[in-house]
Amino acid sequence: MSSQISSNLQNITAQIDASCSKVGRTPNVSILAATKGRSIEQIKEAASLGITLFGENYLQEAEKKITAFPNMEWHFIGHLQSNKAKKAVELFNCIQSVDSAKLASKISDAAEKPFPIFLEVNIGSEESKFGVLPENIPSFYNEVKDLPNLAIRGLMCMAPFIDKEQTRSYFQNMKQLAQQLSLKELSMGMSNDYPIAIEEGATIVRLGTVLFGAR
Repeated sequence: MSSQISSNLQNITAQIDASCSKVGRTPNVSILAATKGRSIEQIKEAASLGITLFGENYLQEAEKKITAFPNMEWHFIGHLQSNKAKKAVELFNCIQSVDSAKLASKISDAAEKPFPIFLEVNIGSEESKFGVLPENIPSFYNEVKDLPNLAIRGLMCMAPFIDKEQTRSYFQNMKQLAQQLSLKELSMGMSNDYPIAIEEGATIVRLGTVLFGAR
């Protein structure tokens, strides 16, 4: 298992370098290891290889992992109900999936200092996904940006699960939205489409299967 993760990470790093070189950008892309369904042993191996940023989708599953690896940076990347905002603020360093003013307000109320968040964009306007519709992101940003204990770092999305080359236009739209709001971080790109996301400006890619192997 350990050799597989190591080999996978080498391939990912090479792909990040290639994607950045292709478009002439500095390879300053963070790898977020998506640990949903992964074991403590797998997380330990990833950490030993230099990964310091991890993401979880469920609070209950995250708690024991964060307790085991308290010195890592942990981002919440799943759908978060507003009544669980306080617990998420206690556990995580950042919440990437803020998709309502109610949730943003709950996070601000729970935090004791400006807490890092990303605004989640439903970039494909898919009924099956959470997130704010692209056309509503500017007004959503204006609605929550002055909450006292929020620090809006960037935008986050999950592109439609289609042929990876066809995801390019969605990532381009994400970059335009981020530029419009003067936000520097873009969390976009997963195992199936991260090379395209990087070419279009991703600063964080959220990788599970391509890093850890099939669950």
